[in-house]
Amino acid sequence: MTVTAAATTATSTGAATHCPYCALQCGMRVTPAGGSATVEPRQFPTNGGGMCQKGWTSAALLTSPARLTTPLVRVDGELTPATWDDALDVVATRLHDIRERRGADAVGLFGGGGLTNEKCYALGKFARVALGTSQIDYNGRFCMSSAAAAGSKAFGMDRGMPFPVTDLAEADAVLLVGSNPAETMPPFVQHLPSDGLVVVDPRRTPTAERAELHLQPAPGTDMALALGILHAVVADGHLDQAYVDSRTVGFVEMWRVVASWWPERAERITGVAAADQRKVAATLAAANNAYVLTARGTEQHANGVDTVSAWINLALALGLPGRPGSGYGCLTGQGNGQGGREHGQKADQLPGYRKLDDPAAREYVAGVWGVDPDSLPRPGRSAYELLDVLGTETGPQALLVFGSNPVVSAPRAGHVAERLESLDFLVVADIVLSETAAMADVVLPVTQWAEETGTMTNLEGRILLRTKAIDPPDGVRSDLDVLHGLAVRLGQPSERFPTDPEEVFTELREASRGGVADYSGVTYQRLRDGEALHWPVPSGPGPHSDEAHPGTPRPFLERFHHPDGRARFTSVTYNGPAEPVDVDYPLIATTGRLLAQYQSGAQTRAIDELRAAAPEAFVEMHPDTAERYGLTVGDIVRVVSRRGEVEAPVRLTSASRQDTVFLPFHFPGAQRANLLTNPALDPVSRMPEFKVCAVRLELAERSGVHVDR
Repeated sequence: MTVTAAATTATSTGAATHCPYCALQCGMRVTPAGGSATVEPRQFPTNGGGMCQKGWTSAALLTSPARLTTPLVRVDGELTPATWDDALDVVATRLHDIRERRGADAVGLFGGGGLTNEKCYALGKFARVALGTSQIDYNGRFCMSSAAAAGSKAFGMDRGMPFPVTDLAEADAVLLVGSNPAETMPPFVQHLPSDGLVVVDPRRTPTAERAELHLQPAPGTDMALALGILHAVVADGHLDQAYVDSRTVGFVEMWRVVASWWPERAERITGVAAADQRKVAATLAAANNAYVLTARGTEQHANGVDTVSAWINLALALGLPGRPGSGYGCLTGQGNGQGGREHGQKADQLPGYRKLDDPAAREYVAGVWGVDPDSLPRPGRSAYELLDVLGTETGPQALLVFGSNPVVSAPRAGHVAERLESLDFLVVADIVLSETAAMADVVLPVTQWAEETGTMTNLEGRILLRTKAIDPPDGVRSDLDVLHGLAVRLGQPSERFPTDPEEVFTELREASRGGVADYSGVTYQRLRDGEALHWPVPSGPGPHSDEAHPGTPRPFLERFHHPDGRARFTSVTYNGPAEPVDVDYPLIATTGRLLAQYQSGAQTRAIDELRAAAPEAFVEMHPDTAERYGLTVGDIVRVVSRRGEVEAPVRLTSASRQDTVFLPFHFPGAQRANLLTNPALDPVSRMPEFKVCAVRLELAERSGVHVDR
């Protein structure tokens, strides 16, 4: 199967590149041919020559009628075409005026987990050097921040999956928690075992259908389940005592808490049978090679860091992390979710995964940038906290958005839209007129994946080169060009913000040198030559040869990244969701993805085939739940939370929990699932509680379709 789309002038006879969507970063080839472009999969370790529906149709976005090809400036309330010089002049003038009146922090930036490493690096540098603002964060905060914090605490390093995905081929058992890769990243499923797969998910997803055992806890109770299984590991004699003694610290303190979490107690909270909890403990312990993998379903909670820590504790008790053929890993979601937080667009970080409040890190990076360390701002607000104060007396009055659509993707989305409306000035750089871009004062059309070269870091921590295959449409510029143009207009030296991605990457390498995420030994040529370079890749010779450093696909085999080389157990206990159900809001709503759509849907909803496959939101529920509310399939139901309401048709499945309804989060307007969601934040990661909110159901409109029960 090959999907064809009209394209601009070819720059080559084809390019080996990577899919524009999820963090699996499937290998593909884009071939321009006579005014059109074709995409087809290629052999690459993560996808093994396969692609999902989104990848197959990705070329259609290159010339979609929804594509932006000229800057837009709001005049008399309407977005009006403008020249690039005029649009950038407007942006620079307004930013200068707002900074002069209100200070540097009156301007904020909001980035994206789909931006290349070069763009993420340039965006963080632009914020802290050209604007001097502390107010920068990105939508990756909504993705993997809880697992990042838990991984850093346990292992001293946040490398989502600290082993190549192909290692899973040797697994006898895999515990997959809060992930549905059969829909979110289908080629990943080939790496999962046919026997020994245990899936933890409140829904009976296509991934759960494949599992040998499906555990279906109530949403928000994952931590209690992890504690129950961990108790069974210890009480039933499965603890790897030699590993715990030689490679970890903190077990005794952790066990003081877990000792009271016998599986029967966890069963009362989660609904998962104690016998099944003990079966999971025994299955993982008996396997020669076992893995515990977590994802958004167990992270997107106000206690997400502690919840992920509980699953890491389980993996440590079984002796899995850092053991050849076994391990713990987190499945990153967005295409550059890993790299996106490593190089500076996160509120508290500098390139190389350095901390912005570390004096040594500030001094080193400021030296690379050629600025005074004291001129760099301190850490700013996290993503939702930044959005929450936009337009207020203490918050930014202007916001620049790159590669994100928070009107759809942020929790309490109605409130976020109000905050965006209250801004003095909103600028959005995007490839389509997203719901956020439609609100902007200036919209800047930028290049997309096949029209630019740049690096991404996939879910394995592998640095990839996405190669330009076609020229962008006339009138479109790269994000690097945009940042350069604005920086120069704001008084920065022209050479400080280069536009060539390889030149930017060369500087990124230097800025990351010696950091946790050290890219200094990576070059575009090594990536063009097809080397598998998993960070850290320090410059200089490798550990066992005179050749360049080969990268670190499995960083924990000999020691963890803490000074003593040992992993940390973390003492955590279960306190329940931030918003429990009650008499007024008796059901739990949870959200997730669909096969044919991606993230906020701004890109995939512009592709006819994907829109036809998944044209609108729905509310999935158990038939008995529907009967209690007098609903049937196709009825338009109103789902109401304390923050907003959503209207969508009813979809029934007997595999659903009777206390839970599910909504996909890809859709705009009145079908925005995030109108409902709770912005309660994890105290460490600042992750919002996307996966649990209390709701009630109301009939909005009869379908007129009779279905026999």
